[in-house]
Amino acid sequence: MTGITRYDPFGDLFDDALRGFVVGPVGFEAASPVRRMKVDVAEQNGDYKVLAELPGVRKEDIKVNIDGDQVSIVAESRGERDEKDGERLLHSERYFGKVSRAFRLSQEIDEARASAKYSDGVLELTLPKKATAAAKQLTIQ
Repeated sequence: MTGITRYDPFGDLFDDALRGFVVGPVGFEAASPVRRMKVDVAEQNGDYKVLAELPGVRKEDIKVNIDGDQVSIVAESRGERDEKDGERLLHSERYFGKVSRAFRLSQEIDEARASAKYSDGVLELTLPKKATAAAKQLTIQ
């Protein structure tokens, strides 16, 4: 069970506070930071509303998949840097790479009516619930 990661709500806060004390080059490479996609899920008018923070990602690089009650979001930000003559990068906190998030909702999603909008680094999903069939009582003959 080495793939399990414990959620630490204060991890980013302390990492950010302690990062930056050593700005110059050091003798070892620090492990690349793991970026977490921040997601809010709400229920509104019979639909699920999902807001996902994806700063620095182009909308062409976002993929959303819906399979029954499971939603997965995959996004990739690409590093495009202009190097100038004589410039040397000493420290960078910008993240480039893939991030993904998958979660289950309490009801299945109607994929045909689902919609997505991306603006200002925030992905907004409107996920209508699929109508559930009412239970039918059989008449015994």
